[in-house]
Amino acid sequence: MNAVIETSELRILPKTKGETEIFYPETDENIMPEGIIHYLLGVHLMSSLLTFFSNRDEVSLFGNLMFYFEEGNNKKVISPDLMVCFGLKEIPRRVYKLWEQKVVPSVVIELASDSTWDKDLTVKLALYQRLGVSEYYIFDVEYKCLRKPLMAFRLVDFVYEEVETDNNRVFSPSLGLELVDTGETLRLFCVETNEFLLTQEEMKVRQQVLDSRQLILEKENADLKSQLDSLKQKK
Repeated sequence: MNAVIETSELRILPKTKGETEIFYPETDENIMPEGIIHYLLGVHLMSSLLTFFSNRDEVSLFGNLMFYFEEGNNKKVISPDLMVCFGLKEIPRRVYKLWEQKVVPSVVIELASDSTWDKDLTVKLALYQRLGVSEYYIFDVEYKCLRKPLMAFRLVDFVYEEVETDNNRVFSPSLGLELVDTGETLRLFCVETNEFLLTQEEMKVRQQVLDSRQLILEKENADLKSQLDSLKQKK
């Protein structure tokens, strides 16, 4: 996604008592999709996290949602590829207005591309630091833009410090997961279960395997029951 978006005009809506109300758009023509690889990775990360946090009501996940961070100015907007918020009382459905939600994202993940990597490392980094985003991660989806495919930053005394990856992985205290550069893509790893969070496709395959095993067990049980019944009849 593009960096901080400066729209061409301040759009307003009329109000009944002669006042005006600022319009905060859900989309912007300046935001352009990066491609199928970026899109699919964003979907995989989002679906994996939704499953992982499914039993935790205090965790809210957003992808490519218009995030307005300055009240009264709809030119000040950004759309993170993925952001994680904790403790939201109300979940925004249209746009995220920081002054209404009153919760700064704890984690932001940006998927870098040819058109965004430099802003990911400068403009966006400076903005997320100023807003107080605790953890900021940048992943080079096509392995050709950043000096390291996976870069991590953590807020320390209101300033981002780069966190070095260990064996191409880095732990996120907020998520309780490791972000891992596999050499082919970005995956999320659960230390407690010692396995990667599954993508939707992997979950389908695992379920198919479990269903197949269940059918085999049912057939084996039926065969055993049949053999026992035959033995009883012979007696």
